[in-house]
Amino acid sequence: MAVDMNMKVLIVGDYKTMLRIVNNLLRQLVFQNVSEATEGGVALEMLRKEPYGLVTSGWNMESMTGIELLRTVRADPTLKTVPFIMVTAESKVENVQTAVAAGVNNYIVKPFNADTLRMKIEKVLGPLPNPAAA
Repeated sequence: MAVDMNMKVLIVGDYKTMLRIVNNLLRQLVFQNVSEATEGGVALEMLRKEPYGLVTSGWNMESMTGIELLRTVRADPTLKTVPFIMVTAESKVENVQTAVAAGVNNYIVKPFNADTLRMKIEKVLGPLPNPAAA
């Protein structure tokens, strides 16, 4: 099944440079409908207002961490199936295990490149079209 390239993607993180990098990489992968939130609480409001086909979130954020956002999303009957990828520098085995236990679909450790992001997204959503063919 082909991935809907018009689906909404939400990037969550409190580091604006990382938001910009992930946004640019997603656009290179042919996702054009990308939104950003700088904290988990704002992201949760956005998720409850309109449907998103994918969420990428950092771990360490003020007010609501990425893991708290993930747990809240998984506990919400209307959001629990939204694909969720953690993008973080937290590479400790315990952190990965905590994210998996909370229901994360995939986990990306920074630094990473476009190929890594593509591979992780494809494991969650299925094959993406070649950007040159789009």
